[in-house]
Amino acid sequence: MGPAMANIANLWRLAASLTVATAMPVVGQTQPDLGPRPVFNTPHADRAALGQLLFYDPILSGNKSVSCATCHHPRFGTADGLSLGIGDGGIGLGPDRKPDPANLPEQRIPRNAPALWNLGAIEFTTFFHDGRLQDDPSQPHGVRTPLGADMAEGFDSALAAQAMFPVLSPDEMAGHYAENDISKTVRLGLLSQPGGAWDQLAARVSEIPEYRAKFDAVNGPGSPITFPEIGNLIADFIRVEWRADNSAFDRYMAGGSSLTDAQTLGMELFYGEAGCAACHSGWLQTDHDFHALALPQIGPGKAARFENHHRDDGRLRVTGAAADAFAFRTPSLRNVTLTAPYGHDGAFADLGAMIRQHMDPVASLQGYQLSSAVLPDLSTAKDDLILQSPQDMAALADVARPVTPMLSSGQIDAIIAFLHALEDPAERLGIPDRVPSGLPVDR
Repeated sequence: MGPAMANIANLWRLAASLTVATAMPVVGQTQPDLGPRPVFNTPHADRAALGQLLFYDPILSGNKSVSCATCHHPRFGTADGLSLGIGDGGIGLGPDRKPDPANLPEQRIPRNAPALWNLGAIEFTTFFHDGRLQDDPSQPHGVRTPLGADMAEGFDSALAAQAMFPVLSPDEMAGHYAENDISKTVRLGLLSQPGGAWDQLAARVSEIPEYRAKFDAVNGPGSPITFPEIGNLIADFIRVEWRADNSAFDRYMAGGSSLTDAQTLGMELFYGEAGCAACHSGWLQTDHDFHALALPQIGPGKAARFENHHRDDGRLRVTGAAADAFAFRTPSLRNVTLTAPYGHDGAFADLGAMIRQHMDPVASLQGYQLSSAVLPDLSTAKDDLILQSPQDMAALADVARPVTPMLSSGQIDAIIAFLHALEDPAERLGIPDRVPSGLPVDR
């Protein structure tokens, strides 16, 4: 066992001991009742190590220029530090990313890059801001996708399937129209069919001798390299790499350390007067549900290209239920202090402003300034279309309800101090020095 693998094994043992410790009563401390601790999937270390290489390898993008890590990088809390990112057609990393003059992107990615913390916990069964991808035992392959059962075959979980959706997105990784063989195939709608984008990408990986040898070592000599199995391996890497359950708050709950006075006050507000835990519940501070907060909408929106509007209807696009209009998934707050900007479209770069949105959504919406976002210059972008639409702004305001009472600046600061106590910037394998394709690694 190499040093990295031994380190992973030691961390699993530490997490197990922490779980046992939390069951012990702690005298003299007032702790919230969070229920049972999360249960995590524990994939084999060799699978995680192979998934790491695939995660950081641009070979999976149409133009071989973008990897999963481009928009989900540890330097930016497993996101990209942008309100709305630039995938294909971008140069650079994080807030420094900008359009490539030789290959200008058509638009920004419509939604904020979500963080990847603790997605190995089995309670995470629903993915994307609108929940359109979900583990569902009633489905033929155990995963419900918006593209039908064929797009789920071979994936071992919704987490594995969601890891591969950006690969087939023109704005994110595939590229646009006639740029490359993958984008051409995606444009024709040939995805999981024989000879489609799935097969083409799997062939790219299979043709690299180092990958062929590593797949043989993990899955057996001559085992097929398929698009879903690539997704399964990337999911195993995510499960191992970003398990973050050893924060100051976890140690406090285990009786092993104390919180600062400000963090203690923030915790009391969070689980008491402020009512944050009504939605940000449990050990990972999420109810996995969907709520409408009238978040300002910026960027191109999530409407289909043939629709004549630019708003993002949120959960409504999945369920068709009017009650789900503009509702988005409650994010986990683990490492939230590392993952700015905030909201489904990253409208707020400041955590305090995001908290204030919960207190008076309509006032926050009406007073919103686009300068609150972090957006690379893109000459073709029309980022304020919804903000300039009285009809859309009224529709957003109509569904909004305050979910947090009015708080003082000092109370908001205390809550933010508590959120800092949820930090555990876990990183086990780190960024590889190189990947088997030989393509550049985002560092």
